[in-house]
Amino acid sequence: MKISIVAGNPKAKSRTLEIAEALTRRIVGRVPETEVATIDLADIAGRLFDWSDDGVQELNREVAASDLLIIATPTYKASYTGLLKAFLDRYPTDGLLGTTAIPLMTAGSDLHALASEVHLRPLLVELGASVPTRSLFFVMSRYEQLDEVVDTWFEANWPHLEYLVPQTLPIGGTGR
Repeated sequence: MKISIVAGNPKAKSRTLEIAEALTRRIVGRVPETEVATIDLADIAGRLFDWSDDGVQELNREVAASDLLIIATPTYKASYTGLLKAFLDRYPTDGLLGTTAIPLMTAGSDLHALASEVHLRPLLVELGASVPTRSLFFVMSRYEQLDEVVDTWFEANWPHLEYLVPQTLPIGGTGR
């Protein structure tokens, strides 16, 4: 399985990225033979508006080829960051078709708890991604309980993601 993490925080190596990586570790714990690619958009921010940038185009292709995509962003003005929007604007409608996505948003307050469901989920669906779980919404005042919050979300939502795990048949088996 191939997982891509896209972190849309304008600050490099952000806590938003750390939370996405914590979630990814839970998934890799269930699917050990997993390739993980991490894209911290803060590292390429100056290149996002150069539509001829081959490196950014390659990142877009890599993300679209993922089995699972974790899109992580802080809440800015009750929605996702412009940095993330600039990256996702490079995809056409259905540009993420065949990819399963998990929206992950961080915020300073519970007041924005629906932002991931109201703003980020529809954007991912518009791009063709399947979004079978609730978003992971993480209030930063709970950062000290990162493992507890991520574990709780993961255990509740893993049953909706298990279909991504490659199934192997026993030798000589027919799968029936």
